Amino acid sequence: MRGRNPYLDALAERRPTKPYTITVLPEGVKVEVDPAKLSDGHLGLAGSILGQCLAAGVDIEHACGGVLACSTCHVYVTAGGKTCGEASEEEEDMIDGAPAVRPSSRLACQSVPDGSSDIVIEIPAWNRNAVKEGH
Repeated sequence: MRGRNPYLDALAERRPTKPYTITVLPEGVKVEVDPAKLSDGHLGLAGSILGQCLAAGVDIEHACGGVLACSTCHVYVTAGGKTCGEASEEEEDMIDGAPAVRPSSRLACQSVPDGSSDIVIEIPAWNRNAVKEGH
């Protein structure tokens, strides 16, 4: 399914054109993104914040598998948000159901930065999985 919900119209795919860095707060982890080595879009759209963070070992919740069917991958894009393009109407509808929505709220599975600048995301406190299960 590659990050697509079969019940929604397909979105135009965007991909980054330049290398960039995702800084994940509050941990301060930096994820270096090389457009030539993008995640395949198995979770979220190809090149999505979700896919890049997961590939780098940064855990972001994603109950629906990144197909725009929940809001568990809700993040705040606090810097560089314009590089992610506009949220689709479907993404905005899903964000409306998330707690603690801010103007910088995005779904990590649907946000694909174009690489024109580095970005900073914050994983909301209520969405950090502090306890990891051993399976």
